[in-house]
Amino acid sequence: MPSGPRPSDVPRIRKVLAVYRVSAIVTGVFLLLLCAMMVLRYGLGVDIELGGAFGFLALQPRELIRAVDLSTGILIAHGWLYVLYLGCDFLMWRMLRFSFRRFLLIALGGIVPGLSFYFEFRVPRYVEERLAEAHATAVPAEAGATA
Repeated sequence: MPSGPRPSDVPRIRKVLAVYRVSAIVTGVFLLLLCAMMVLRYGLGVDIELGGAFGFLALQPRELIRAVDLSTGILIAHGWLYVLYLGCDFLMWRMLRFSFRRFLLIALGGIVPGLSFYFEFRVPRYVEERLAEAHATAVPAEAGATA
């Protein structure tokens, strides 16, 4: 299988990369919130209640929550945001044609706390390098085809 992106995919790659950068940050924030929520739920035995009888935000045992269960909302939101993050990772893998190992490594960004922030910094640099390499190899090939 040929390596590197197709020239026709470059505009789509840039769009996916922009969505990836935003999804990496948002997924990372929700993963950190999820970790804090897990410490509260399993360490202290309380969940986060939004707009309940004890104020805007309150820590309540799960069975006493009568308003919005913010802990469950954080859990669900992170799950769907991770799907978006993984979708962007898949599209970049498909269009840039990098290794499956790199795909799995980037996928860990939504599972390991803090890793998505690192990848939000590193992956765009890697993608730009790959696009520059593809452009450099495409320009001499085009020049040879017109001669």
